[in-house]
Amino acid sequence: MRLIPAIDLRDGRCVRLLHGDFDAETRYATDPETLLLKYRALGADWLHIVDLDGARTGTQGNRAAILRMAGHQAVKLQVGGGLRNTAALAHMLDAGVARAVVGSAALSQVEQVRAWLKHFGPDRLTLAFDVCIDADAPPRVMTHGWQQQSEYSLWNALDFYSAYGVKHVLCTDVGRDGALTGPNIGLYAEAMRRYPLIEWQASGGIRNVSDLLALAETGAAAAISGKALLEELIAAEELQPFLPNA
Repeated sequence: MRLIPAIDLRDGRCVRLLHGDFDAETRYATDPETLLLKYRALGADWLHIVDLDGARTGTQGNRAAILRMAGHQAVKLQVGGGLRNTAALAHMLDAGVARAVVGSAALSQVEQVRAWLKHFGPDRLTLAFDVCIDADAPPRVMTHGWQQQSEYSLWNALDFYSAYGVKHVLCTDVGRDGALTGPNIGLYAEAMRRYPLIEWQASGGIRNVSDLLALAETGAAAAISGKALLEELIAAEELQPFLPNA
């Protein structure tokens, strides 16, 4: 399993949100490019970049910062937030971003996203589904920067794409994101059981190396971590097995 460090951007600054709440923001002094270089030195070969302004409003106020980061050839970028039309996707991919993340559009523009999978190819797109968990129901997909709950379960949403070659899926448990309470191991184990051919990316709650080992046991292809890495809660030597260039 590959560890992919996450960098969340708001107004050009590195931040973390608790449970996706824009009023529960922690700002970090490190600038995005310095953080990229730090993670590259640790051995990361991919970074997950989220334009929080784009996710919330559809604007891309952090575009300039992201494109500067894309110029660092030693690390591949997976970028999401506000990529809701063909022009926005093409601009990011043409500018050197290796993979674009499609979030809310995966539910609101199903036919369009299917066309994107065909046009750009399944290796260039990641479908992102942010879910809330109710013990008595399947994981329910949230949209629009986690502000709205959809009528669809995660499994319903994936069924829209089962015949369209989707390869990369990022799933975040919103209730655990930024909380350092441990990842939802059961969620990713069930996801792998239902869709074993998808390369799952697990996100939300990672706090220590034991969490990474547990996620690896589910068969997830990647783990996304933001806060635990920003606050250096996991020793560099513990991260090495999950960083290809360490």
